[in-house]
Amino acid sequence: MRWQGGRRSGNVEDRRGMGPVAVAGGGIGALVLALIGYFVFGDPNALSGLEQAAPTEQQEGVVGSPQDEQAAFMDTILGSTEDVWSAEFARIGKHYDPTRLVLYEEGTTTACGVGQSAMGPFYCPRDRKVYLDLAFFRELDQRFGAPGDFAQAYVLAHEVGHHVQNQLGISDEVARAQRAAGSEAQANQYSVALELQADCYAGIWAARSQQAHNWLESGDVEEGLAAASAVGDDTLQKRSRGYVVPDSFTHGTSDERMRWFMTGFKSGDPNACDTFR
Repeated sequence: MRWQGGRRSGNVEDRRGMGPVAVAGGGIGALVLALIGYFVFGDPNALSGLEQAAPTEQQEGVVGSPQDEQAAFMDTILGSTEDVWSAEFARIGKHYDPTRLVLYEEGTTTACGVGQSAMGPFYCPRDRKVYLDLAFFRELDQRFGAPGDFAQAYVLAHEVGHHVQNQLGISDEVARAQRAAGSEAQANQYSVALELQADCYAGIWAARSQQAHNWLESGDVEEGLAAASAVGDDTLQKRSRGYVVPDSFTHGTSDERMRWFMTGFKSGDPNACDTFR
């Protein structure tokens, strides 16, 4: 991506170097690294087995625009998501309140409990922040075979998609539907639809930011599709256990994730992202 020179958000909270917080179960080192793939792009509210109650005092980092290249890239992509979604919300007569990106290392406090690198990137609806340990991108490249700057941009755009859902009330509707579901498998179907819609919203961001900046290069979209494929439930379950259990899917298959990203990218229209039908 030709991202240099793009508008920086400045809404990045940098907690790197502050040191990890205590984590339930003996610390970060006690967690199985394979969880990175299984919980990637997850909602920590669903991870009751890995989180503690929300701490009374949360860590606070420096808010602004980090200067190291990888964080600067994330800051620029975040700024682009703000531009895209602010314009879309204005079009439908609403106000978009941007999310904050929190960069941390290993573990950090959140309003949803203790955030851990092993969860992968995640969005906490209670404090409306996206949490990201940049070390995840090494895993995405080396462990899951999805390198590239656009793959990283897709990850952030997906998490911002969850923030969009939160502001539009979609997340609350899904939570109510899950509570009323007659089985865990049915509740999981709502989770899958929510995640696929966030993938579609990531595609919308990609399409509209490309129109504004013409910053995509040859192979960028393929990088995003590779990332979407790498974190499909079926792919991750085959990798971790050798077989798949469709009723346990919470994020969608690799094919579904790629298809809905491309639906958003080709249409540029949020109305095309009705994954709940």
